[in-house]
Amino acid sequence: MFVKVNGKKISPSPSRSIGKGGEADVYDIGGGLALKLWKPPGHADFAGDAAQEGAARLRIAEQQRKLPDFPRTLPSSVIAPVDAALDGKSIAGYTMRLVSGAEPILRLSERSFRQRGFPAASVVSVFRNLHAAVTLVHRAGVVIGDFNDLNVLVAGHTPYLIDADSFQYGPYRCPVFTERFVDPLLCDRTAPRPVLTRPHTADSDWYAFHSMFFRSLLLADPYGGVYRPRSGKAIPHPARPLHGISVLHADIVYPKPAERPDILPDDLLQRFHDVFEKGRRGELPRPLLDGLRFTTCATCGLEHARAGCPRCVTAPAVAVKSVVRVHGTVTSTRIATTRGVFLAATLANGLLLWLAHEDGAYRREDGSVVLVGPLDPRLKVRLQGSATLLGKGDQVVTLRPGAAPVRTTVDGTAFDTNGRHRYTVRDGVLLRDGALGDERIGDVLAEQTAIWAGPAFGFGFYRAGELFVPFLFDGEGHGLLDRLAVPRPRGELIRVSAAFTKERVFVSMTALEAGREVHRLVALKRDGTVEATADGEDLAPGFCAVGRSLLAPTDEGVARYDVDLASGRLVRTREFPDTEPFVDRESRLLAADDGLYVVDRKEIRRLKIY
Repeated sequence: MFVKVNGKKISPSPSRSIGKGGEADVYDIGGGLALKLWKPPGHADFAGDAAQEGAARLRIAEQQRKLPDFPRTLPSSVIAPVDAALDGKSIAGYTMRLVSGAEPILRLSERSFRQRGFPAASVVSVFRNLHAAVTLVHRAGVVIGDFNDLNVLVAGHTPYLIDADSFQYGPYRCPVFTERFVDPLLCDRTAPRPVLTRPHTADSDWYAFHSMFFRSLLLADPYGGVYRPRSGKAIPHPARPLHGISVLHADIVYPKPAERPDILPDDLLQRFHDVFEKGRRGELPRPLLDGLRFTTCATCGLEHARAGCPRCVTAPAVAVKSVVRVHGTVTSTRIATTRGVFLAATLANGLLLWLAHEDGAYRREDGSVVLVGPLDPRLKVRLQGSATLLGKGDQVVTLRPGAAPVRTTVDGTAFDTNGRHRYTVRDGVLLRDGALGDERIGDVLAEQTAIWAGPAFGFGFYRAGELFVPFLFDGEGHGLLDRLAVPRPRGELIRVSAAFTKERVFVSMTALEAGREVHRLVALKRDGTVEATADGEDLAPGFCAVGRSLLAPTDEGVARYDVDLASGRLVRTREFPDTEPFVDRESRLLAADDGLYVVDRKEIRRLKIY
């Protein structure tokens, strides 16, 4: 396929794909430009969905008028269309500035990203700049519309608004929305979940701004937690925004991994309460942003924006933390702690290995310093025996005791290890390290491949445009097994995680499809057979696998999922409530012969369940 831009033919290469949303695919075409192509009605992502095909047809028809009328007075923070891309005489998309080295603002609400070197003060700086950008967009008579945490990119502390073709201006409305950020006041209040029924407004943009800011400050969704009403009729979780039952409500069990609300000043907390529970709208008052100052408690290390540390004020004068704790049928033994943060942990031949960042250095489990330097939220860490693998961008550095660092070029941090071998993707080839150098396993798609390595085999996929190719690879052999019946994600992938045994892999995928997060769980056997699936199970990335079972961390404790061969479904079969004091949704689980290891930000524990 090719399109014409200013009379020049452009054939976008799948290997240059840089983004995939629900409505379009985006490619790097060089020269500091990106090409956005709207998905036509016949796109593979719409196969079998007549409603989506019809919406695509109407969307592209309107863009024939809307794109030429795009306002030219928007701030530079808006990644605006530059030139139309023509398929014959029809506009099929457009070119725009390429934003390099950026992350979606979604990452600011992820603890795993934040704890690696993106403090709350940096979050506030980003939102001050975003506030200014939204204000200028509104002054130009434009409404963002589908304002969400995937269409704001952040480079440093600078936010950029993308997907500008969906902005609302003149006679053109934005019919699409994202369930987590759509203004409930514009939805049918009697529906079982938010569905947009009235046009977006400037106020609904500010509602989405408040939601993103709340998520980034407290690492919790404004309507997260578990609703346990003391009286009255229970409200289904998806409908809570329509009834103003926020995570700050008295009948909510607050999420354990979230930051405590009282790290924020009372006036900002009151503002969030008024917006999410009382229906107040309008822009976030600028003084609430400009006056927000975070500090780190010298005693407990808590980041807060109050006159005194709320944790130390409410904590007992003397707190003793036992090495061994017992709760019902569970015994918890503290294995390791850090004054900093644990970045990685794994089991190798029954031994627990870890890497922590503490006192300005990266330290292994034996206390040795492998690297001196600050935390970097974009650093990918893997452990291979005594070697520490650090990846960023297209570089992986292998650090071994007593040896010089070894630098390897990879395709977009596509690397992993199972303890015995390191697996990398370079120039579209999947490689395994060997005694005589890297060994070729098979061909994949350059710059578009993600891989995970298990003890006996690995899983991966590449995805660009209409391509979605999942595959398995043998840990010691050659070749790829790529005819897998794994369900195709139709929208933008938000998160993919995998956990292995020697005979199977459990893959969890979360995608944004038609404005709603869709969760899928798949169990694959080593021979490529799809053994079981489950839809709607929102698993945190820290799950682990044992036999035919999957163990997942939740705020209520460990939950077990089993493969039901008769139905082909993954079923939640058991919960372990006595593990609740020792586990939360952000924990990482590692299964060993001597118990279940729980890795948290500052502590590693071993649980034994009797």
